Amino acid sequence: MESVSMIFAGMVFALFGGGLLVWTAVRVGQREPVAHGVSPVASAALALLASCAALAVGVWCLARL
Repeated sequence: MESVSMIFAGMVFALFGGGLLVWTAVRVGQREPVAHGVSPVASAALALLASCAALAVGVWCLARL
């Protein structure tokens, strides 16, 4: 039963990380701000770090099965 929770958590983290990565790439590609009121470079870097971290946690959860 614990594997169902791990699969769910892994998929949530992986989907969030992938979605944030795609969204950040599209915003940077269009030269639009990733976050309003923040430096474009800093916001893109922070979003990239957050998306990579979420993807890593998702992969870790799914690999622990």
